[in-house]
Amino acid sequence: MAVGLTLAGCAGGAPAETADKGSADSGNITWWGWTPDATPAEAYIKAFNKVYPNIKVTFKKLTIDGYDAAIRPALASSVGPDVFDVAPGAANGSVDIYGVNAVDLTPAVEKALGADWKSKLAPIGVTSLMNGGKLAALSVGSVFSGTVWVNKDLFDKYQLTPPKTYDEWKKVCETFKSNNVGCFVQGAAQTAFNEDTLQAITDNVAPGVWEKALKGEVPWTDPAIVKALGLWKKLFDDGIMQEGALGMQQYPDANNGFMSGKYAMVMMGTWYMQYSTVEGSTAAISGAGVADPKPFTQLPIPFPDVAGTGNVGALYGDADFGLAVNQRSKSIAAATTFATWLGTSAAGQQVVADILNDIPALTSAQPNWDTVKLVNPEVQRPALEKLITDAGKSTEPRLATVVADLQTAIGVASTTVAAGQATPEQAAATLQATASKIK
Repeated sequence: MAVGLTLAGCAGGAPAETADKGSADSGNITWWGWTPDATPAEAYIKAFNKVYPNIKVTFKKLTIDGYDAAIRPALASSVGPDVFDVAPGAANGSVDIYGVNAVDLTPAVEKALGADWKSKLAPIGVTSLMNGGKLAALSVGSVFSGTVWVNKDLFDKYQLTPPKTYDEWKKVCETFKSNNVGCFVQGAAQTAFNEDTLQAITDNVAPGVWEKALKGEVPWTDPAIVKALGLWKKLFDDGIMQEGALGMQQYPDANNGFMSGKYAMVMMGTWYMQYSTVEGSTAAISGAGVADPKPFTQLPIPFPDVAGTGNVGALYGDADFGLAVNQRSKSIAAATTFATWLGTSAAGQQVVADILNDIPALTSAQPNWDTVKLVNPEVQRPALEKLITDAGKSTEPRLATVVADLQTAIGVASTTVAAGQATPEQAAATLQATASKIK
């Protein structure tokens, strides 16, 4: 505890007072982001205020799809947020686009962690949040995809076992549907999440091919990717994917469908660990519109072996999001204090670890399971410990290396194949044509 408080106290990362940047330990700052949810954000701020009681942080949560439209003009004005979310890759809040509006946090991190600071932070959270040679943001933690989350209570109610193969998945869905329960839900209109599923299928077909295609080491017309697109289409044809998937968003539609108990399975990543807790689950179920929220047992399972290869359990990830400090802020020092405390201090990262929204950026931080209140500890804790361990071994990127034009093309490929407007071969050729233009 003493060590944690010492690190927390010195992790402000900014001088005690800077003439034109405000005080480093007092003031009012605003933080804009599409993530985290309100419950983790409030916990982060509450813990921060135990160390810095004179810095008031106001969090404004925006929608995923509305974030860019809101942040772009805000950063160009003199009244934008002091701290704002950025993310790796070309999705919302791209660090490549908005990192130019951020101050370089390298000096702050060096002050907080020392000259060897890179050895203390997860590498994926550093390299993926650079912009023009500067550290544009501090990773709060990483997220990994490749998992399907199941409502164990629904599976137990109908005496079902989470599927491991494609045939098992079809049979599970048939049973749920015969009992008027949705089986699997995905918001296929929000294409960044389609990438997760396509990457999982491709890794199942031939591990590593998706990553190689992103690097340009194999063409997008590689047989493994064509086969993966075909299997993606099969999910729709065989009724594993819910009706109307192409008109639904992952957030809020698919998320609310799962949280409200209307569906038994959803394609989500490690960020869903937070809903394994009593508090996180209750808040999410309530947010899904359930009047009397009752937590249920949620568990991650490997993406089923849809290709029949036995290649299962692949995880791929990036920094979830980074906290950037607006270079136009009138409270740069206080904003830097907050961003650096949450991203580098032992106390801040312990809060991150215990909430289970992200796998902490500080490599020494681990969940304190004795204080984490899980809905069903005996069942959930072993599964979550394994997921965290497996994620720590993964080096495969998720969205960080996907440029904007390619992400758009992946979105088009996924939706046109699903709708029967393009064959897997045609979609793969279009992806390759896009990749060739980018080069």
